[in-house]
Amino acid sequence: MLFTACLTRACEQVLAHISKRQLPNPLLSPRSLHSKKLSAMAVLASSIPHASRRYFWQEYPPLVVLSIAWILGICIVAALADLIAPYAYTALDLKARLQPPVGFGGSARHLLGTDELGRDVLSRLLTSVQVSLLIAFASTLISASIGLILGFLAAHFKGWIEQIVLTLIDFQASIPFMIIALAVLAFFGNTLVLFICLMGCHGWERSARITRSLTIAANEQGYANAVHALGASSWRVYFRHILPNIASTLIVSMTLTFPEVILLESGLSFLGLGVQPPLTSLGNMVGYGREYLQTAPWILLAPSCVIVLTTFSISLTGDWLRDKLDPTLR
Repeated sequence: MLFTACLTRACEQVLAHISKRQLPNPLLSPRSLHSKKLSAMAVLASSIPHASRRYFWQEYPPLVVLSIAWILGICIVAALADLIAPYAYTALDLKARLQPPVGFGGSARHLLGTDELGRDVLSRLLTSVQVSLLIAFASTLISASIGLILGFLAAHFKGWIEQIVLTLIDFQASIPFMIIALAVLAFFGNTLVLFICLMGCHGWERSARITRSLTIAANEQGYANAVHALGASSWRVYFRHILPNIASTLIVSMTLTFPEVILLESGLSFLGLGVQPPLTSLGNMVGYGREYLQTAPWILLAPSCVIVLTTFSISLTGDWLRDKLDPTLR
């Protein structure tokens, strides 16, 4: 063994000595090698930004970036609506009735024109965005909370409690919510608080089904059993350990409920059963603008565009989140 190791080392030294005594290749001279290294580094440095940009647009498609930017922008507008509105949304100017927007014969005093009572369309649009997003956010949170609690109850208590929850889910899913909303508003009247609570009863069955199925699957995994074995209560396990693991799926479900609530509120307000005057919303503006569709279409077009863009952006962002959070697509 020692002789073999010595022989191998001697051969390596001879080969190294021979390689040093070889004639230099002009193509592989130090200067040419240095220039080749510099050119390779330059090519590599120039390719890094292109690769990073390509990776960015693969991870964040342009439509998704635009959708997220629209959502952020519309939320900022809703938060600052009272500060950036040029007029009060109830301010009347009968001398400026049905003025067209700027660029279509209107003046700079009313950028989006005025309605049949001389009210500034831009000011009413900003307030409508604020009210509609408030209703949508509050209703989506209420819906997700109801679904979360009922899903935990159905997963924890077996037997008749689970059957009652599943029956409620099937009942909610089998009846069009518009009929339920019309019946409730016809019997109990309409206030903003009641309307938000009513909208919060929409879509909870989806969250309840997701929560129940994911909680049952989590209870069969090791971490939930380990926390139970350490003496933690069931509700602590659900809210402190299982909920963070299923939160991503519930967030995607909320992105599906949010645009549905906006469209439902717009439909009810269009029928005159949603937000009541003097308060305004996107659906309320569309409902009042339908009577002037031929003579003053800008009254209806502005809120309609906001509804379409907002619901489309949230739906597209929800689909992107679902694909990003799905482990089977990675």
